[in-house]
Amino acid sequence: MSAPEPSWIAQLRQTAMQVGQPKTAELIGYSTAVVCSVLKGTYKGDWTRVEERVKGALMGAEVECPVLGALARDRCLDNQRAPFAATNPTRVQLWHSCKRCSHNLGTKPTGGKA
Repeated sequence: MSAPEPSWIAQLRQTAMQVGQPKTAELIGYSTAVVCSVLKGTYKGDWTRVEERVKGALMGAEVECPVLGALARDRCLDNQRAPFAATNPTRVQLWHSCKRCSHNLGTKPTGGKA
């Protein structure tokens, strides 16, 4: 007997059945191929990142951002990966804050100097 699938995969599967894999992929910020391979159990990438994006985009998971306040988990991940932008004060704050934040999954922001 196999273990039940995690709730986030069940949600991903349900959403894919309701709106299709391409729309589901768009909602979570990944390609259709990633959605398909996760659902088949053959994905070779960062499962934790996909899980966190599904939880934020499809399951309403939020984190408390030190700069923006309550924020959907998938939006938090977007901010972690966003490039430095000296012309945007919020981006500058996020650039510095994301590096030290407990919600950071280890992705280094791109561009600029810290």
